[in-house]
Amino acid sequence: MKLILVESPTKARTLTKYLGSDYRIEATMGHIRDLPKSALGVDPENNFMPSYVIPRDKKKRVTELQAFAKDAEMIILASDPDREGEAIAWHIAEILQRKTENKKQKAKSKKKKENSPNSPSINPVFQRITFHEITETAIKHALTQPGELDMRLVNAQQARRILDRLVGYKLSPLLWKKLSRKWLSAGRVQSVTVRLIVEREREIKAFTKEPYFTIDATFKGTTLQGRDVPLQEITATLVSHDGKKYEESMKRTLFDGVYTTSKTSIVSEDDAHKIIADFQKPFIVSSVEKKEIKRSPGPPYTTSTLQQDAGRKLYFSAKKTMQVAQKLYEEGYITYHRTDSVNLSEKFLSEAREYIGHEFGVAYVPPSPRTFQTKSKVAQEAHEAIRPTEVHRTATEVRTLEELNHDHVRLYELIWKRALACQMKEAIFDSTAIFITSANSYVFQTNGSVIKFDGFLKISEKENGETILPNVAEGQLLDLKTALPVPHETAPPPRYTEATLVKTLEEKDIGRPSTYAPIISTIIERQYVKKEEKKLVPTELGGMVTDFLVLYFSNVMSLPFTAKMESLLDEIATGDRKWQDVIKEFYDPFSEALRHSTESAETIKLSVEELDEKCPTCGGGLLIRTGRYGKFVACSNFPTCKYTRQYGEKIDINCPTCGNPIVIKKSRRGKTFYGCSNYPNCTFAAWKKEDIK
Repeated sequence: MKLILVESPTKARTLTKYLGSDYRIEATMGHIRDLPKSALGVDPENNFMPSYVIPRDKKKRVTELQAFAKDAEMIILASDPDREGEAIAWHIAEILQRKTENKKQKAKSKKKKENSPNSPSINPVFQRITFHEITETAIKHALTQPGELDMRLVNAQQARRILDRLVGYKLSPLLWKKLSRKWLSAGRVQSVTVRLIVEREREIKAFTKEPYFTIDATFKGTTLQGRDVPLQEITATLVSHDGKKYEESMKRTLFDGVYTTSKTSIVSEDDAHKIIADFQKPFIVSSVEKKEIKRSPGPPYTTSTLQQDAGRKLYFSAKKTMQVAQKLYEEGYITYHRTDSVNLSEKFLSEAREYIGHEFGVAYVPPSPRTFQTKSKVAQEAHEAIRPTEVHRTATEVRTLEELNHDHVRLYELIWKRALACQMKEAIFDSTAIFITSANSYVFQTNGSVIKFDGFLKISEKENGETILPNVAEGQLLDLKTALPVPHETAPPPRYTEATLVKTLEEKDIGRPSTYAPIISTIIERQYVKKEEKKLVPTELGGMVTDFLVLYFSNVMSLPFTAKMESLLDEIATGDRKWQDVIKEFYDPFSEALRHSTESAETIKLSVEELDEKCPTCGGGLLIRTGRYGKFVACSNFPTCKYTRQYGEKIDINCPTCGNPIVIKKSRRGKTFYGCSNYPNCTFAAWKKEDIK
């Protein structure tokens, strides 16, 4: 019997469908060995040697796997094709190999003692297979080409794990001591991510809005070369006078880059009215510029771009996107979803082109398959982009499958459309720009476009609708019907959403796509960041922790330094650096900064808000404090009086049941919901604000 080991029961079940009785497929249920929770588990004095343990909740499963391995002639390690998967496979092999060797030694001892002719059990053979889609063809092909564990990938994963452990377990106790909160945590990438959000919020608050105006004019056609030409109204915006443009571009330097915005030189309504009063007839169509514009499809999804699009279009968090994609992958509907690559297999390209030609016509098939350039410096996570495993399996077909819910179908449809669209012809637009000039050289402009050939937009979203302009010609005279000033204000840089944060993390080379979802989840759970209308906003606690770490650990909190560490981890994965050397280069200055801050850093106290209420238990004042699970109300006489209650932030809506104010609350599992402030007398609750009204 051959034993195949994978991570999850779903993946095991899918493989079982394709393989016969010669194979037994079992799941490890994720990692079965890790650094201990209750100790550092790393010895800096012994070349950073890790001490791995089997977690208590995995010991039963490990015993079961050891029993299965005992009767196996071969053990096939089939965990995911990335660093994490390679590490899981290595840990499994280490545990099972050690168990086998221990049995072998015991058998030898027993043989010597009893002079028995019995030989010890045969040591099973370990093989490593990888595949990027769970289909019958891919699995059987992988079994014909087994390989060995790639210790370069294992070492890269170990290095990341040990680095993060050193930072987390060394820095967190310092935060507990200096900020008087024993549940705080710090992380090598997590803390830098919080800093991005904190710095952006401060840039928004420091931004000074500046008013400016544009002028929109509506024209009506008169004559063209002596003939009456009917013309519907046309609206255009004033863009220049005597060759000088009104719009001005402004660049502002931000913590994470440069923010470009624009305004006009018309700064007041009075200035706008003076300009309008200066317009002189006649107004003439001075230019009609028509050109054909081609728009190409984007590349197939990587982990990062899938998280971004799922956030924008489906309103999924990064965590939810990865959970839903994991199910689709394990059920065999999409390729591996942790990838930096935009490559597509020759088989898929051929099938996609055939499908497009059959369903939409040969006019939609480009002369040759499209290929895309991977942006990542080291596309280490997989060899293909995210795509459907079967071109012909549409979202309509997936909708009928019992194992998938509405969210699975929506994400699958997004992936299917993107993968197919990237192999279709460009969309072609007829773009038109009309310029209207007054007698004294004021120039107005309006733009429009019409889809001439939809190309890949046939199945992709038509995000840019058509703007059809009236049919005018150069030299045509126009009457000015109205001209109005339109007020505007310069806009500050936007707050991050999960999608834009993921994009920035990728651009700045902070973390890796597979780590984005857990990073964002962690900083929200730790109360460093909160979500407001899908935007990420730092809390007071997040700001204080960031300031403390920036002051005493400037290297750890630096974007270039964090990006450099990712590059070094990549070099470990390619075999160009030793993992112990990389950790030592980081740890020595980090350890010195830790010593200095422990000795010199002052204790910081969070501000406390007083409520205009008295404690119902002792009559003392009530305060709003921040704890592990967010804000709560507590008595100022603590610890003498231990009265507490949940804090609910009021919103401008009253309870539809009893009329009392609605407050924002959190469930025991950390989920945000809306509840009545009169609880428990009124038990009204809603998970969406729209459900209250």
